[in-house]
Amino acid sequence: MAFQRRSSSLVSNSRLVLMAGFGGLLLLMVFAGIDGVQTLEQIQSSNDTIRDAFLLRNRVLERIRADLYVSGTYVRDYLLERESGKAEGHRYSLLETRRDMDGALDEYRKLLNSQETGPFQVLTKELESYWKILEPVFQWSPEQRQRDGYLFLRDEVFPRRMSMLGIADRIGGINELQLSAGKTKVAQSFLGFRERLLITLGLTMGLGLLMAYVSVRKILGLETKTAEHYKEIARARAELKQLSARLVEAQEEERRSISRELHDEVGQELTGILLEMANMSTLIRARDMDSVAGKADEVKKLLENSLGVVRNIALLLRPSMLDDLGLVPALQWQAKEVSKRSGLWVRVEAEQVSENLPEEHKTCIYRIVQEALHNIVQHANAREVRITVRQEPEELRLSIEDDGQGFNAGQDKGMGLLGMQERVSHLEGVFAVDSHSGEGTRLRVSLPLHENVVPKVKEMV
Repeated sequence: MAFQRRSSSLVSNSRLVLMAGFGGLLLLMVFAGIDGVQTLEQIQSSNDTIRDAFLLRNRVLERIRADLYVSGTYVRDYLLERESGKAEGHRYSLLETRRDMDGALDEYRKLLNSQETGPFQVLTKELESYWKILEPVFQWSPEQRQRDGYLFLRDEVFPRRMSMLGIADRIGGINELQLSAGKTKVAQSFLGFRERLLITLGLTMGLGLLMAYVSVRKILGLETKTAEHYKEIARARAELKQLSARLVEAQEEERRSISRELHDEVGQELTGILLEMANMSTLIRARDMDSVAGKADEVKKLLENSLGVVRNIALLLRPSMLDDLGLVPALQWQAKEVSKRSGLWVRVEAEQVSENLPEEHKTCIYRIVQEALHNIVQHANAREVRITVRQEPEELRLSIEDDGQGFNAGQDKGMGLLGMQERVSHLEGVFAVDSHSGEGTRLRVSLPLHENVVPKVKEMV
């Protein structure tokens, strides 16, 4: 029972370890998958945000560049145009370009970052200065535009326009740097994700290899245990066959012994009784009453002897006192009979043994004591035997000790010991023999008590 509980506990622990290991492996895989999806979504979102911001700033900046370049063209056309109506049209287009540029500047101002603030402020100041320079030109007469227009374009408009375009290019360069920085950030995020993924894969593979090792080792262990159990079953089957054959042989021997007892003892006694009864009948017919009385005494003695033989045979098979008086009186009677026949001193100690023990427990203890005493008388060459029966709350214990010559308990297992062991195993008990050559023998039996039996006081004989 203890082995079964221990085996069940080991199986449960192994299942828990395997479930925990595979559960952890699955959790790692799930974590890796979730983390990968989230990281890829973050990288994609960050990449889209950086790209959209770059494209938006670049588009607004291109509007500013285009308006700045077109404004120079309109100024040139205005200054070089001789007709007042057409010149006024160029002036109107220039003002429209300025309003569009101001809108683009306001839009770009909302998209500024810390690195673009300085160049953008320089650009706005240059643009304000640029438009202020152009304001007096709109008051010139056609002759003055013809006379001073080219010089004004060469010295004021074109240089300033090129300067402002350079500033816009600087802002565009900063915008590209921001794009590069965003790409670097995305790359760093990807590298971090790759490192986490490598770590997770390493842990997963490590745990997977560990679980594979544990599983393979467990399977090999189970195969080894299965092979051992198969060998034990085969050995037990062989022993069972041998035991069955020896049990049949023991039954036949017991029957022959009983037959000899009945034939040699009871049969002869009954034959003598018949002869004496015939003689007594002859004496009665002859009216020899004195001889009849003597014959009657002889018949009586023969009958008493026959009854004694039959009673001994019945007691050897199963003593009636085991059913009538209980286990302890039966053991005491058996001890006295063995002591009487063999001269061996047998002592019985009973500690708190209940009278309402199960029948199978009483029979098992009685037969084990009977067989043990028979073996001691036949083989042990002992002088003293001590039999102890002790009842505990959950088990019944038996101990038989002798001071004989002992034997090798591991090798010399006869029919008697195998029969004892089978009786004990049938009741789910424990059977053990401790013996060494020249050191006597101790036989121990422990039977579980499944019923609530009340112990009795100690007895000793």
